[in-house]
Amino acid sequence: MPDPIISINQLSKHFRVPVREGGLRASVVSLFRRKYNTVKAVDAISFQIDPGEVVGFLGPNGAGKTTSLKMLSGLLYPTSGQLSVLGFEPSRRQSQFLQQITLVMGNRNQLAWDLPAIDSFDLQRSIYGLPADQFKQTRDEFIELLELGSLVNKPIRNLSLGERMKMEIVGALLHRPQVLFLDEPTIGLDVTMQRRIRTFIAEYNRRTGATVLLTSHYMADVEALCKRVIVIHHGEILFDGELSCMVEDFSAFKTIGVTLKNGTADLRRYGEVLSQEGSRIALRVPKSATSQVTAQLLAEQQVDDLTVEDPPIEDVIEHVFAQGGAQEVSL
Repeated sequence: MPDPIISINQLSKHFRVPVREGGLRASVVSLFRRKYNTVKAVDAISFQIDPGEVVGFLGPNGAGKTTSLKMLSGLLYPTSGQLSVLGFEPSRRQSQFLQQITLVMGNRNQLAWDLPAIDSFDLQRSIYGLPADQFKQTRDEFIELLELGSLVNKPIRNLSLGERMKMEIVGALLHRPQVLFLDEPTIGLDVTMQRRIRTFIAEYNRRTGATVLLTSHYMADVEALCKRVIVIHHGEILFDGELSCMVEDFSAFKTIGVTLKNGTADLRRYGEVLSQEGSRIALRVPKSATSQVTAQLLAEQQVDDLTVEDPPIEDVIEHVFAQGGAQEVSL
């Protein structure tokens, strides 16, 4: 087995936040005797990621995802614990390390606002010391894959959000990094643009064997790219495993879609009716009762078509969070 590309052991990041009550008196007192609260953004998490894996790093806002990515990329020093990326300690920010990783944040710009993207790409070539031939080949390949065409000659400020995001991804990958930390790379984009960026990331992983750690609130990103997911909440890991296993472990219900030959009928006795469009009815039933309900429907109703599906990934994620919250309350 190859050594893991990313290795984290009991990694924590705590912030001291000053607190005080409102009012003049409290302001004066805080000058001499300031009080602090400790915020545990990340609290003793551990995991490993192997070469070539594309892993979804999921959690609600404030869960600790971005803080973790910033520690992994060397932007933040950990409070405690050990971490290794490509055999390097990220916080030392060695040039050999920085040349092999990239961090893309969907709500941050790294390209020069008033310059055409093609000029910013040349700046990236100079920063990383890329050979001219290699740089041109990579640049043109990415421009073709993302269908950028003449857009690269426009100033960044004149591009749409989706076009700008594609330029940001090209700029971040020109040095062909082996580890990609992607923090909400499709945030705010329309469905078509999200799909194009997902396709590009998948193709980059296939061609280069790069390792990808992805955060996203769009479950379509996770389903399309990730076989494995890590779920984090309140700085702690609640789940680490295959996406399909998470659905199996945490989903207590199945959705049965049934199309009736005789139009419509009252199927409430079989389960909770989620929706009804003409003769097509969606039922939610306990996972343990799926086989029994399916058999009853086929025996008792005039069924034209029947499907059994897992619930949407969003529902499963919410259930994982609920499980974590219940565990915290019980401690």
